[in-house]
Amino acid sequence: MKLTSLVPLLFIVPLLASCSEQKQVYIVYFGEHKGDKALHEIEEHHHSYLQSVKESEEEAKSSLLYSYKHSINGFAAELTPDEASKLEKLEEVISVIESHPRKYETHTTRSWEFVGLEEEETDGDEVQRHKNDVDDRFRVGRKFLKQAKHGDGIIVGVLDSGVWPESKSFSDKGMGPVPESWKGNCQTGTAFNTSHCNRKIIGARYYVKGYEKYYGAFNVTANRDFLSPRDPDGHGSHTASTAVGRRVMGASALGGFAMGSASGGAPLARLSVYKACWAKPNQEKVDGNVCLQEDMLAAIDDAIGDGVHVISVSIGTTDPLPYSQDGIAIGALHAVKRNIVVAASAGNSGPKPGTLSNPAPWIITVGASTLDRAFVGGLVLGNGYSVKTESITAFKMDKFAPLVYAANVSVPGIALNNTSQCLPNSLKPELVNGKVVLCLRGAGSRIGKGMEVKRAGGAGMILGNSLANGNEIPSDSHFVATAAVTPTVVEKILDYIKTDKNPIAFIKSGTTVYKNKPAPLMTGFSSRGPNVVDPNILKPDITAPGLNILAAWSGADSPSKLWVDQRVADYNIYTGTSMSCPHVSGAIALLKAIHPKWSSAAIRSALMTTAWMTNDEKKPIQDTNGLPANPFALGSGHFRPTKAADPGLIYDASYRAYLLYGCSVGFTNIDPTFKCPTKVPPGYNLNYPSVAIPNLNKTVTVKRTVTNVGNGNSTSTYIFSAQSPVGVSVKAKPSVLSFNRIGQKKRFKIVVTVRKDKVHKTMNATEKGQYQFGWFSWTDNYHVVKSPIAVSLA
Repeated sequence: MKLTSLVPLLFIVPLLASCSEQKQVYIVYFGEHKGDKALHEIEEHHHSYLQSVKESEEEAKSSLLYSYKHSINGFAAELTPDEASKLEKLEEVISVIESHPRKYETHTTRSWEFVGLEEEETDGDEVQRHKNDVDDRFRVGRKFLKQAKHGDGIIVGVLDSGVWPESKSFSDKGMGPVPESWKGNCQTGTAFNTSHCNRKIIGARYYVKGYEKYYGAFNVTANRDFLSPRDPDGHGSHTASTAVGRRVMGASALGGFAMGSASGGAPLARLSVYKACWAKPNQEKVDGNVCLQEDMLAAIDDAIGDGVHVISVSIGTTDPLPYSQDGIAIGALHAVKRNIVVAASAGNSGPKPGTLSNPAPWIITVGASTLDRAFVGGLVLGNGYSVKTESITAFKMDKFAPLVYAANVSVPGIALNNTSQCLPNSLKPELVNGKVVLCLRGAGSRIGKGMEVKRAGGAGMILGNSLANGNEIPSDSHFVATAAVTPTVVEKILDYIKTDKNPIAFIKSGTTVYKNKPAPLMTGFSSRGPNVVDPNILKPDITAPGLNILAAWSGADSPSKLWVDQRVADYNIYTGTSMSCPHVSGAIALLKAIHPKWSSAAIRSALMTTAWMTNDEKKPIQDTNGLPANPFALGSGHFRPTKAADPGLIYDASYRAYLLYGCSVGFTNIDPTFKCPTKVPPGYNLNYPSVAIPNLNKTVTVKRTVTNVGNGNSTSTYIFSAQSPVGVSVKAKPSVLSFNRIGQKKRFKIVVTVRKDKVHKTMNATEKGQYQFGWFSWTDNYHVVKSPIAVSLA
């Protein structure tokens, strides 16, 4: 199945099921462990279940891939559908998950400065541009970093495609001893030995059993990968360095773009790498890697046992799964019980609604927005029209060249809807040689379009956005001089080509520009709500920078990820919710360092209720259509780590609260110490920092509890206010909350009622079925604790 999403994303996509009697891998999940058992006893227990459906003990043992025994109770094994069905009928089995290969297409200097986190020591060209820009926001950021000790003492586990340990971002210079609590190890393999781990990379493991069962025995040459924690792909190194990379002076991409000091959010936090995603055999690297659920679940189980504090997962399903069938959701719930915070990417299937992945309420789900850095080039047409464009290509034009539209120079036999797309072997060299080609986005990869123009002898490419892409311009390392333009500019270019007998164009080289406004903007590719697994939980939770992010790269892969590209880059610019997720993971590490006793829910609440809902022009954050973005795009807003350290109030939730919530969606019997009550509360009563009510009819009362965590301010009074969604009223009972000590809890009810007024009466059936959005907040003299609300009317 070929994906044509706007921007690559680390994704999991189901393939065709095998025939009924063919053996394949299934995950058999039992929930939590019962009592304290030794690891070998747990594995023997799992073997006994296999022996009950297998013909011999030898067959049972040979069929086992993984015995999940640190926190998760279950195993992965080769079974026939009949054997899987027999196990699924057992009372103690919660779910049996049929594993398919999960294909992903791989879903930062300036980004941390943009959110107010920047080191006081500075260097490089960027400093000269910004040496007078140190304002209160950056002073607060530096104080926050100092308070968090730059993440020292916190261990972040990154589940991805591995790591390139030679990168300066993973240096351990000046770092202290490995935390005594650490229980992980450094697994060796191809081109990776124990010397590649250090006081920064304190753990490294890889998981390949599921991959090998599907694709056959691993071969380094055929698989174009390393049978080790080493990253062949760049994606894992990029995400890891974004979260916890060391500060590196003078980092840039492609010979100078985004020049500055690169740093992860928590540069002194420790890194443990869990490689569970692999290159797909006999497939060009641009098409991404595959992640098998059984491999990922084993990675999460080990991460919990190793003693990480944060797990960062830039992986997700294309079609959201019920929690009982979602390996990431299952693993994350077990992590949360151990007070491990799990952040995961929302996905790259936007802007279509209902596409986001990782919607479980115990996961912090991260969308992608822009930052205020742009790579500005220029396009000049022969009629005098000129416009600023986006470009990071190192290729240049030295003079004007003839301009053509791809649809007018394509070979015969190309489908009409693809003639403008510059797909492989679609252009006639005799009509393209020496010319600038206008190619439109839609089908095929952006990099591939430039490759096709180069193959046909073109001098340059204008890459035009479709209406779905809006004004969002990803920057790529193209093979010809390239100008990326918005739909409005595309129309002007097409009009010029149609009306001029000899159209010509010149593409100017790009330069890095800072404080580009407005920012942030929501990206079009970021997957959207509503949450199709459970619409009572509003997702995504938050957004963070995910467009054109600079971070560490693999020395085994080129910037374009194409085999024909022989360039090598230490740092690369990359785009996707895979890039936004580790931004939040880095912020979580800092918050864990400041508030080590806070729960996963407390940290989520602090991040969500303090997020930005406005841009740097003090206007609502815009979506790709130019209108204000709604919570199904940006969640609670754009994250602000410095504010999250002192949120005032938090919406806390325990592991048992999540088990109770699971009763409302059929995710039950997970823990032997917990049984669902006879009367199950509705899912929207989970103590969440946002509210979603689908199909509202008359009145719904939502219960919430807040805890006072005000920074040194034990006595405070908070007043409720709301901006109600169209067609409903939102009120709180009580509307004033008074606290006299830190840690004090207060309960309140949010009463959401259909309005019987002129506005409601004039709404048609379509408008009533659509979601309307608003917010409510609690405010004292200092804190603003703000939450989004989404309501659709029955």
